[in-house]
Amino acid sequence: MIFRKDHRAEGSERTRRTWAMFEIAYTLVDFGAALCFIIGSVMFFWNALETAAIWFFTIGSVLFFAKPTIRLWRELLLLRRGDYEDLAERLQD
Repeated sequence: MIFRKDHRAEGSERTRRTWAMFEIAYTLVDFGAALCFIIGSVMFFWNALETAAIWFFTIGSVLFFAKPTIRLWRELLLLRRGDYEDLAERLQD
């Protein structure tokens, strides 16, 4: 499978560093999306904050959309660098 996690510790130092940076970005986006949804949910308790709550839900949704984009960007970057063997292994599994 292309996104198999046990490959994150294999490969060159540059590949491992890239993998780690993208995982950090992925986690930060996850926290940001969750935080937006929590804030938006609390804001819905007050009618005056309903519009702001809708914006928080919209931002959270955009962040959730960013998650697969980050993973795809990482894989394309590794492919462009010539890390074909790592990608080929992930595709075969």
